[in-house]
Amino acid sequence: MIVPRPLLIGNASGFYGDRFDALREMLTGGPLDVLTGDYLAELTMLILGRDRLKDPGLGYAKTFLAQLEEGLGLAADRGVKIVTNAGGLNPAGLARRIGELAERVGVPVRVAHVTGDDLLGERDWGTGVLTANAYLGGAGIAACLRAGADVVVTGRVTDAALVTGPATAHFGWTAADLDPLAGAVVAGHVLECGAQATGGNYSFFQEHDGRRPGFPLAEIHADGSAVITKHPGTGGAVTVGTVTEQLLYETSGPRYLGPDVTARLDTVRLTPDGPDRVRICGVRGEAPPPTLKAGLTRVGGFRNEVVFVLTGLGIEAKARLVRDQFEAVFAKARPAEARWTLARTDRADAPVQEEASALLRLVVRDRDPEAVGRAVAAAVELALSSYPGFHLTAPPGKGAPYGVFEAAYVDAGDVPHTAVLPDGTCVPVLPPAPAVIPATVLGEATLPPPLPACPTRRAPLGLVAGARSGDKGGSANVGVWVRTDDAWRWLVHELTVPRFVELLPEVGRFAVTRHLLPNLRALNFTVDGLLGDGVASQARFDPQAKAVGEWLRSRHLEIPEVLL
Repeated sequence: MIVPRPLLIGNASGFYGDRFDALREMLTGGPLDVLTGDYLAELTMLILGRDRLKDPGLGYAKTFLAQLEEGLGLAADRGVKIVTNAGGLNPAGLARRIGELAERVGVPVRVAHVTGDDLLGERDWGTGVLTANAYLGGAGIAACLRAGADVVVTGRVTDAALVTGPATAHFGWTAADLDPLAGAVVAGHVLECGAQATGGNYSFFQEHDGRRPGFPLAEIHADGSAVITKHPGTGGAVTVGTVTEQLLYETSGPRYLGPDVTARLDTVRLTPDGPDRVRICGVRGEAPPPTLKAGLTRVGGFRNEVVFVLTGLGIEAKARLVRDQFEAVFAKARPAEARWTLARTDRADAPVQEEASALLRLVVRDRDPEAVGRAVAAAVELALSSYPGFHLTAPPGKGAPYGVFEAAYVDAGDVPHTAVLPDGTCVPVLPPAPAVIPATVLGEATLPPPLPACPTRRAPLGLVAGARSGDKGGSANVGVWVRTDDAWRWLVHELTVPRFVELLPEVGRFAVTRHLLPNLRALNFTVDGLLGDGVASQARFDPQAKAVGEWLRSRHLEIPEVLL
């Protein structure tokens, strides 16, 4: 039997707004078979939904179309397929626009698209729902590529589907090839956030030149194993650490559920494979769940904020004065929600005025935009009658709408997943039949023996551990990892849920779950509800929990000296 050659899949976008010239860089920087672009996130769907309200012909990532002005010809010249979820809420519309662009620039390409994820009109989702989209797998993408498509545009698919689809088409996998599919899911998860896999946002960023990291690519093999790397001469680095950190991003337990397969993250093994090369192998797969996750977004109301600068002495007393003065304002018309936070960014005897200042933030929410506008406008009236040194970081503005995200689950058989081939033929994509797909039964992780007692020193956790955090709806995840077996033996016994809550008191009122990933020497914590109704609701100072991991790393605890 002839084994197909490895498939080279690159990424040129991790979000809507990522580096514009990355598509050109990836197409010209070295060999590629497929170039992917991930443009969708929970917040993006809300943005595209509002675009679609203004113009039904929109609803897709407009920057992608602009990138293709040059990129379409570069890809055609090099024989590179392009697969992207930039279609957002209107994949058919973006596919048409790409066809028009191809005709205008004189580059003949075959364009296909995938539909069926948009469930907004399929049922009653409740009041105010703006978008309702199921997370599809890669089978529709695979069907388009098998039909000869040069460009495949999708709507809401899982981020990893941009890799499982091309790999399935290339290697001829079926839904029963659970382990290869799981390997492709893991590789796809590493690629999906672009430069986060090549040293961007990396805990130990000072270990490499991180000024302009290149974008990642994966050499996928027929058994689902992969090598993560990047084009020669590009910035950043690909190391076991950078790949580990990305694997922990926006995941939770050892079972990573998806429409193509359930990937067991506790089976992933990472090994160096040369400079800027990390091999992923050993990934096991289980049957996918019978349901698909659907993301719903709606406008939750209107939000406004004002930030008072408190300088010098008596910070707490100054904050109390402002709050007391606002009680008179709220007595006349109180918004539905008013939240005060005081950030003590000041320090004593500061040689720079900004370093002597703290920030008092008022955030208000209401269904009425006028209510949130009136609430913060009152701050200006205090300018000459409040604390000494009164000023604001910016003048109060009008209220802005905020969004709410929630997840629902629908039977996979009820979602009309459809591949629209280059010739316009519509091919239904059926979900895998669970009855014929055997599940791999694997044991759960066990704790290693603790590190023997030894002298300790109080120091930041980040001296020995890396971390990455992010959002999933209203929940936050914080992945923490270490580099050595001894450090793992200490971490797994030291960083329990109670200690995690002790180090991050802000999470104490939420449910916290800890998961073990021993092969990665990693722990993954999920904090349910930390982000309120999701990133678009802007429920906290760091609405996507991007820096919670760095906050944790900055916290001090007793660390064995042998690890320092």
